[in-house]
Amino acid sequence: MYDSDCPVLYALNIIGQKWKLPILWHLMLKDVTRYNELKRSLNGITNIMLTKCLRELEEHSLVKRVEYDTKPPKVEYSLTERGKALLPTLNGLYKWGEEQYKLDHEEID
Repeated sequence: MYDSDCPVLYALNIIGQKWKLPILWHLMLKDVTRYNELKRSLNGITNIMLTKCLRELEEHSLVKRVEYDTKPPKVEYSLTERGKALLPTLNGLYKWGEEQYKLDHEEID
């Protein structure tokens, strides 16, 4: 049914899971974010899921991880240039979603 070479499906496979867009959105708002700060900003995410999503985003070179050799350990995350290239698309998706939300809720009222 779907063309496996479809760029939209490929992109959604990379960023389309429940937590990846909120992670990217939070990283967009701050230049550098520590792991625990990111965890606190994502209500309901588990450590396992956050780590899994961050690793997958790293594998696609959207997120950069920097680990400092300190006690206690310090790990920071930020968007790579490739990740930053996604920002106009995320902003467009945000605006589109905002419009759809308004339209859907106007119809109910």
